[in-house]
Amino acid sequence: MFMSDILPPDHPPVKKRKIGVLLLNLGTPDATDYWSVRRYLKEFLSDPRVIETPKLIWWPILNGVILSLRPQKAGANYAKIWDKEHNDSPLRVITRKQAEKLQQAFGPEEDVVVDFAMRYGNPSTKSVIEKLKDEGCDRILLFPLYPQYSATTTATANDQAFRALADIRWQPAVRTVPAYFEDKIFIEMLAKSITDGLAKLDFTPDLVITSYHGMPKSYLDRGDPYHCQCFKTTRLVREHLGWDKDRIMVTFQSRFGPTEWLQPYTDETLKSLPGKGIKKVAILAPAFSVDCIETLEEIEMEGHEEFMEAGGEKYAYIPCLNDTPEGMKVIETIVRRELSGWL
Repeated sequence: MFMSDILPPDHPPVKKRKIGVLLLNLGTPDATDYWSVRRYLKEFLSDPRVIETPKLIWWPILNGVILSLRPQKAGANYAKIWDKEHNDSPLRVITRKQAEKLQQAFGPEEDVVVDFAMRYGNPSTKSVIEKLKDEGCDRILLFPLYPQYSATTTATANDQAFRALADIRWQPAVRTVPAYFEDKIFIEMLAKSITDGLAKLDFTPDLVITSYHGMPKSYLDRGDPYHCQCFKTTRLVREHLGWDKDRIMVTFQSRFGPTEWLQPYTDETLKSLPGKGIKKVAILAPAFSVDCIETLEEIEMEGHEEFMEAGGEKYAYIPCLNDTPEGMKVIETIVRRELSGWL
């Protein structure tokens, strides 16, 4: 026994060393009412990683027209997809299930503690990191659940975790999961989800669309790799499926404001396709690991309406990987690899 192992009687209890795995997702309001959505949007849209407009210009706009009008519209959209069974956002419900299933996959014998947190909203990243530390985790793997890297997603999730760690006297060792857009297991499981999704349809699509969350084009011009990683994701999936180039395409959704965003735009593409003779489409969102308002309301609902009003005949949304066996296989495979040397 080392002298350091002999603790004085008044020494605080020392917990068994454990490894923490923290799944990080974007966030969601706590409810669909005006003030809940407003709090969430203010935190989200105040992040300089998300909105790179100088604060002197952006803050009057944000705290004026945007936070006055947008929460009501966004709240109505959240209400359309709100999980009535759990009285919660689908994003938080599914992310929680991912954490629970990953914990079950490890079991108690490996001393791994799995939890989840949100960059914006609850449970906060800071509160969950403190919880993991209190449970004895002296090593923590941060897993931003974004297949493609962007400063607006992966970086801001890690930023928030590092801010929380800055307040801890005895910091745990930390690793971060890199972008996994070209990871073999992700491509295989994404391709399988497409194949399985198409097999459930009562029609054969003329085109499959991979719709990625958009960003201002200026972010790409400043060096953000997201745009290229999105196109590579779709190319790798197409090659894995053995499809021709004209069977699948890339678009970008969720733009707002007057500036140019990454193109082609999903909504404009959906409106234009029937006029080109493409009247049956299937669409998925490979930038999201979990279904949320951008997929369930914007793509599954709004996209369907836009396409059909433009003369479309058949429209189908293929869900995200979520907590399906395929989705969990991706998460567990990557986590076990990134924990190499700790386990």
